[in-house]
Amino acid sequence: MRARLADIARQAEVSEATVSRVLNDRPGVSPETRQAVLTALDVLGYERPARLRKRSAGLVGLVVPELENPIFPAFAQAIESALAQEGYTPVLCSRPLGGVTEDEYVEMLLDRQVSGIVFISGMHADTTADPERYRKLVARPLPIVLINGYIPDLPAPFISCDDRAASELAVSHLAALGHRRIGLISGPERYVPVQRKVAGFRASMQQLLNTSDAELDDLIELSLFSVEGGDAAAARLLERGVTGICCGSDLMALGAIRAARRRGLSVPGDVSVVGFDDSLLIGFTDPPLTTVRQPVRAMAAAAVRALVDEIRGQGAPHSEYLFRPDLVVRGSTAVAPARGEHVRRVAVSA
Repeated sequence: MRARLADIARQAEVSEATVSRVLNDRPGVSPETRQAVLTALDVLGYERPARLRKRSAGLVGLVVPELENPIFPAFAQAIESALAQEGYTPVLCSRPLGGVTEDEYVEMLLDRQVSGIVFISGMHADTTADPERYRKLVARPLPIVLINGYIPDLPAPFISCDDRAASELAVSHLAALGHRRIGLISGPERYVPVQRKVAGFRASMQQLLNTSDAELDDLIELSLFSVEGGDAAAARLLERGVTGICCGSDLMALGAIRAARRRGLSVPGDVSVVGFDDSLLIGFTDPPLTTVRQPVRAMAAAAVRALVDEIRGQGAPHSEYLFRPDLVVRGSTAVAPARGEHVRRVAVSA
């Protein structure tokens, strides 16, 4: 038994005494620590003691775009943990390009009689998509919560990162470092978070640097949400002489760094790059990425709280909750290079 206790304690990163308290269902252990020990039991293949087996309060669908971008597994993990503490069992559905569609997943989840569904960056974020799919779910009625997207007049809780504030944080940081020619790269314009980031970028550039509308049109590049999309968009901005780049995701930022290095430019010596998300391991890139962090855990907790309230008939407010992001400064941003030096380096690399 001691060997098992040691294994569980090591996996959960707690003491053996804490594991013993959890296994014997004794007080004095926080819900987070208790959940970590129970998860360690599951991972190691140990059966939970009968006293710790809770009957599931029901299934909850969790629909994410894909799992290659590390921000989506981060959201899924945080939401799964919060659901487990409420006694619900999540059903994870990822929809990579060319795979099962969101609507097909919804039909499958309805067949499994889920108690509710959480959508992360789903069709509700696409302004060209038909919102009727969600109105039908609400009319059933089926509790739903929608993360990072918005549909006017849909009676459901929305949980969003304040994308406008994210752009403001990134631009303010680069402007304070002396950058005057700052570019923005983000995803396709039809997405609500992209529209908000663009609006925040334009407002900040006009307020802080008196940039004209015509100049701003030349400093915004919209592409695919991927490393390759960031690379292509950044290459176009670098040709226009930007010294700072704000990115719509961390993956796009990694693409921007790749584009800069391919031109012989250093990051942050010649070009400063700011990402968005602060996804797992992004602080260990070369250089460590300055980024705007989404408050994933707080957003996940709010989403689950709203969904559970809806399921229990307590009626969560049908409005949008905006969560303010944080700027995390690392090694990919620095004081702007002297204008003449930057122009010379760009000309040489070209």
